[in-house]
Amino acid sequence: MPNLEVNGKTIALTDEGYLENFEDWDKDVAEALAKEEGIELTENHWKVIEVLQNKYKEKREFPTLRRLAKDSGLKTKDLYDLFPKKPLKKAARIAGLPKPSSCG
Repeated sequence: MPNLEVNGKTIALTDEGYLENFEDWDKDVAEALAKEEGIELTENHWKVIEVLQNKYKEKREFPTLRRLAKDSGLKTKDLYDLFPKKPLKKAARIAGLPKPSSCG
């Protein structure tokens, strides 16, 4: 099982690179995961992360990409610009959430 080192703390990851325990997530962990994805987090990234976390905590499911765009005040195209190629999968990983079942 892979690990991520952040501020001297070892964070356990799944084989696909998602956090084993959401309780390990904080903004520094998000920054480290984003860096692995080649993403520098901006205000819009944080909006998406917050929406994803809130929706997941409420219903234990992920919104569709269209719903995520609407709830974050962005366009679907913006999500692809922020999280290239696989926006929901990458955003969920950086947000400390499990891999969405809709992402193969």
